[in-house]
Amino acid sequence: MFSNDRPIYRQIRDLIVDRILTLGDGAMLPSVRALAAEAGVNPLTVAKAYQDLQASGLVRARKGVGLFAGEGAVRALLAAEREAFLTEEWPRVQARINRLGLDVADLLEQA
Repeated sequence: MFSNDRPIYRQIRDLIVDRILTLGDGAMLPSVRALAAEAGVNPLTVAKAYQDLQASGLVRARKGVGLFAGEGAVRALLAAEREAFLTEEWPRVQARINRLGLDVADLLEQA
């Protein structure tokens, strides 16, 4: 399930981000223990991912209730994900498109 190219807690963080983007602002998120069991990782690894998201204001904890996606989390995550795609992933994709000699018509034909 996990790749070796990035720390597992970052990959767990990505799983949580995907859930927030799917469920929306204010959505209840799985507990540390539940997500650790689901992903087959140590709860401390999940806790580190949640702490990272809480520090960014994307996740909030309600004492005795659980963890929730913060208000405005979806908007902030979409902006960050778009920026990451355009600066990190797109240049690699664009280079591969150029190497393969593809043009816009070829790409749109497959859409």
